[in-house]
Amino acid sequence: MNKRLTVAVTGASGALYAVRLLRYLMMNSFEVDFIVSDAGKITFKVEMDVDLDQQTITDFLKSRFGASVMKGRIKEYSNNSIAAPMASGSVRRLGMVIVPCSMKTLSAVAHGAAANLIERSADVALKERFPLIVVPRETPMNSIQIENMLKLSHAGAMIVPAMPAFYQKPQSLDDLADFVAGRVLNLLGIEDHRLFNDWGH
Repeated sequence: MNKRLTVAVTGASGALYAVRLLRYLMMNSFEVDFIVSDAGKITFKVEMDVDLDQQTITDFLKSRFGASVMKGRIKEYSNNSIAAPMASGSVRRLGMVIVPCSMKTLSAVAHGAAANLIERSADVALKERFPLIVVPRETPMNSIQIENMLKLSHAGAMIVPAMPAFYQKPQSLDDLADFVAGRVLNLLGIEDHRLFNDWGH
């Protein structure tokens, strides 16, 4: 299995979803190309109490989860780095996840815009036909946003709204976020993650 993938964070609420996904990937020796938008940095600061301009995402994860997350590797890229490897289809990868995905980013990707690295990387994922998983976090949604999700779905993206289930009887916010992270991993073909129990178990 190709264990290299792109994880992008934008300005929608839900930084914990990204943190729990990254925790799993780092504990299981994945190679992550990480991009965070300026608005995503604000969300991280508000929701996770970390300034990603002052601390790397790797250091943050290590401080939160300890040495267990040091099996993998995260390489950070500026959202302005259009020449980064994931901007080219020649660099193969397991997939790309935008988590959480703002309506602004969703709209840009749905309409083929590529004004920054997140949007260009998503465009590459669609054209190269490797998994693009978008985790929108917005409510309620207007018809424009719903149409943009449909457009992205028709283009080949997988839409995973940040809607945790409760049949696994979550005991914490981490459990809720792990459910969404687990659904993302399922779509990447990683089904032995044990982040939640399957229905009926």
